[in-house]
Amino acid sequence: MKARTLLCGLALCTLGAVAQTEVSPYVPGATVEGVTYYLPRTALRLVVVAEKQVYTPGEFSKYADRYLRLSQINQEPYTKWSIKSIDMVPYGVPDPQKVYSIQLKKRTVAPLVGLTSEGILLSINTDGEEEPLPAVPKGNDAPKRLNPRDYMNQEILSAGSNAKIAELTAEEIYDIRDSRTALIKGEADNMPKDGAQLKLMLDQLTMQETALTQLFKGTVDTSTEVFTIELTPAEFTDRMVLFRFSEKLGVVDNDDLSGEPVYLSLKNMNTLPLPVVDEKAAKKKGKMEEGVYYNVPERVAVSVFNASREFCKGEFPMGQFGHVEILSNVLFDKKTTTQVTFYPSNGAIKQLTDNGEEN
Repeated sequence: MKARTLLCGLALCTLGAVAQTEVSPYVPGATVEGVTYYLPRTALRLVVVAEKQVYTPGEFSKYADRYLRLSQINQEPYTKWSIKSIDMVPYGVPDPQKVYSIQLKKRTVAPLVGLTSEGILLSINTDGEEEPLPAVPKGNDAPKRLNPRDYMNQEILSAGSNAKIAELTAEEIYDIRDSRTALIKGEADNMPKDGAQLKLMLDQLTMQETALTQLFKGTVDTSTEVFTIELTPAEFTDRMVLFRFSEKLGVVDNDDLSGEPVYLSLKNMNTLPLPVVDEKAAKKKGKMEEGVYYNVPERVAVSVFNASREFCKGEFPMGQFGHVEILSNVLFDKKTTTQVTFYPSNGAIKQLTDNGEEN
């Protein structure tokens, strides 16, 4: 049982800002009596659950056809990997290129600024909620094998050769099957008193048969491993190699051609209008430079796939592919109390309440 984290080194985009009484780009060491915080870029965490099957030939595999009529039994060990699922979750990371500081001046209303543990703007004048990532599932070890010798009688254990042991073991398997059939038909010499006892006896016979039969059929130990991949997209792409996956080795390095590529695609949904040059609007915006900066994220269609199947897909607002807007400082003066909450995963406004009225 293992859990691994893979970090994809993509170029990172930037966004972000916030303000109230006075907002300005943050210069380390230059801000006095202020609150500094970030707007987020949207990152992705992908959780890959892979199944590993390890086949071990049975000790008597070469006698399987002769004594049990089991044909085409593989006598060579092998390991086989497969991808069971890939889940994708967006989350926010601080944008180091767009950090803003709220300067708390005298004779002004100091805002209640809520930040995440990483300093991303979460709320103003109200309580905001962080969006914790769901717990990464744990892998599962292969179940413990049954020991066939725990179910062998004295005659089998004292046999002098493998061929004789195989023959006697096969006879025991047939006896177990006959006993089970007799119980089911109600023809056994010692019938159980009730249904619960019948089930217990049938389960014990099945366990014995399974333990002895694996000496001929072999065993398959099945376990799962979990891999996490974290990345912050910087550009749109039709297909980027996310990782490579080998049926024999599982997850391998991106440059290991023994693995089949698993791709990531990022498609711009173009939900935001194109910017229009407007001198009047530009002048008006220039007068509003003191305020609360927030993201207007672009929706992005994300897909994870290989040559034969699509593992997961979704549409997410991503702050780094949108633009930044400003909430005027007028909303936060002494005459009004505006409450704002933001999505920490993309920096967009979640809810804005002005003097008790929701907008």
